Amino acid sequence: MDFSLSEEQKMLRESARDFLARECPKRKVRELEEDYKGYDPELWGKMASMLGWMGLVFPEEYGGMGGNLIDLAILIEETGRNIVPAPFFSTVVLCALPILEYGSSEQKKTFLPKIAAGEEIWTLALNESSTGCEPEVRLIATFERGKYRLQGAKSFVPYAHVADYFLVIARTSQSAQEGHTVFIVDAKNPGVKVEVIPTLARDKQCEVSFDKVEVAKSSILGEVGKGWDMVDFILQRATIMKCAEVLGACRAVLEMTNSYVKARIQFDRPIGSFQAVQHRMADMFIDIEGLQYLIYEALWELSIGLPSRLHISMAKVKANEVYQRACIEGIKNHGAIGFTADHDIGLYYRRVKAAEFFLGDADFYKEGVAVGLGL
Repeated sequence: MDFSLSEEQKMLRESARDFLARECPKRKVRELEEDYKGYDPELWGKMASMLGWMGLVFPEEYGGMGGNLIDLAILIEETGRNIVPAPFFSTVVLCALPILEYGSSEQKKTFLPKIAAGEEIWTLALNESSTGCEPEVRLIATFERGKYRLQGAKSFVPYAHVADYFLVIARTSQSAQEGHTVFIVDAKNPGVKVEVIPTLARDKQCEVSFDKVEVAKSSILGEVGKGWDMVDFILQRATIMKCAEVLGACRAVLEMTNSYVKARIQFDRPIGSFQAVQHRMADMFIDIEGLQYLIYEALWELSIGLPSRLHISMAKVKANEVYQRACIEGIKNHGAIGFTADHDIGLYYRRVKAAEFFLGDADFYKEGVAVGLGL
């Protein structure tokens, strides 16, 4: 299989890399970590209006550019390379993709152009504090007087504190297979309460409670009781896109470490000339190249409709392990300075666990690999 990029995709990568290096240096990343919003509205506006990133995979009729999943992965890889603090992933991957796939004609016309223009921020409310890696929905939606009422809470909802809308997965019956429905919920509803959860990665995860939140039938995405198929759709795409984000971060760690070991002089020679350092760098490079292959194979399968669960699971296991190894080996090669809070490599290391547990840890996805192998 040939996973080389087209000229258009190479231009997308280079333009994204140049833009983010200029508009979101590590100084700004640190500032936004301390900011309550956790993102820069001005940068968000440029990403939408100047570059069209929010609508990259939308058809032109919805204000998009008509791109595909691989185009989106290339862009997300660059945001990961620069660890951009922004609700791009939650808005586009977690919410816009399912709206594009499952939304009614009216819902697409209403929401997608606004997302493409950067006018609305969206997020997915799926996880609950009482559940493990595999989603188990307990939030209840009861039908009363022509409307649904949501009662319950969701945990680790990214950027919920600045979101305009949520996609909320709720239980509309007790059936294991047909008991889930996806609702579009206005974040300004008075029954919605949001609290930011402090995290090591400072990535603006939130606890969201729903107290008798009324939702009209017209705000159901897809069909009542058929929401689990949509959850599966979201999880597959979100998992592989998170792997692409991790790939970008790993490349950044490799590049900054490679530059450092070439420039750092010890015993009258660059430390990169020592075999122990060279072996660490070689191991990092091999790990990252292997991760890239798995990600692009899974993306190719998704894009043409082939079964992709096995390679998605393999990619997530690999991404979890490679990100941690790359950061640890990178810090070792930096020596003492790598352990300081001021060095950029620490920004990546603090995000390792957040990426690892996003939608499931390595053990969870190893089970997926075992199932894919028929074990």
